[in-house]
Amino acid sequence: MKLPRRKFLHLAAGGAALPFAAQIARAQAYPARPVRIVVGFAAGGPADIVARLIGQWLSERLGQSFIIDNRPGAGGNLGTELVIRAPADGYTLLLVATPNATNATLYDKLNFNFIRDIVPVASTHRAPYVMEVNPAVPAKTVPEFIAYAKANPGKMNMASAGIGSAQHISGELFKMMTGVNMIHVPYRGAASALTDLIGGQVQFMVDVMSASVEHIRAGKLRALAVTTRTRSEALPELPTVGDFVPGYEASGWAGLGAPRNTPIEIIDQLNKAINASLTDPKSKERLAQLGIVPMPMTPTEFGKFIADETEKWGKVVKFADMKPE
Repeated sequence: MKLPRRKFLHLAAGGAALPFAAQIARAQAYPARPVRIVVGFAAGGPADIVARLIGQWLSERLGQSFIIDNRPGAGGNLGTELVIRAPADGYTLLLVATPNATNATLYDKLNFNFIRDIVPVASTHRAPYVMEVNPAVPAKTVPEFIAYAKANPGKMNMASAGIGSAQHISGELFKMMTGVNMIHVPYRGAASALTDLIGGQVQFMVDVMSASVEHIRAGKLRALAVTTRTRSEALPELPTVGDFVPGYEASGWAGLGAPRNTPIEIIDQLNKAINASLTDPKSKERLAQLGIVPMPMTPTEFGKFIADETEKWGKVVKFADMKPE
């Protein structure tokens, strides 16, 4: 049957629009079932707490359950690989955090390339660390501590939550930029490291502010500075390390990622929902209680941020000749 030209063109145009219409329908339908957010760390830790906040925000805004799935192991690599191998349909997401940037250099052989295989969805926040010492250490400022450490090379112990942990790489960056010589003492977790710092078994640590702030206020620890570029509202009297060591900056950060080839319309939908939550007064108040600062970004901006962090911490890992436990 021969179709009139006008009717043929109309049908052809409609046919060409079908793939686009299907994409729109898919975006509008998402999420049609519960979504899993994989966290590569144990329940109860900083990453888990943030993931549960994100899950709550997305559940409220998108009307579907976002379930946290803790898969600890290998510094977060087990959870990352699980997400990379999941279907790229938006129903398996990854809580992306600082260790993902460090692990790219720390581990010689990984079954994936994080920057290639995980698509950035949205960043959520930065969290300041605090540089602190046991009160028996005579230094009260960063310059005094640098001078004291240089006068006692190899006699100062630097605690961390383990090789390659945020505490470790932040302390090694400080060593790299100041030339101080301290002995790294890795612990199996930040809690035991903090206990020994308070007890005087170790003298120095860069730690998550939320874990240390009450000990600082109680006088059990002496804070020297915060590690972010700007001062923290939690301890506004403290200067930044960068005030004395130009260019120094270290902070925890987190966000969401998805398997490569996840539809862009799903990524944009999740990004908009998270960014809207970050500007909500209740969400901002909750983040402030945790001592962390909202960091909304587009997926492209978050991708560049991750690449920059991977390059930065890769240099520190090589400088310190870190090897995974």
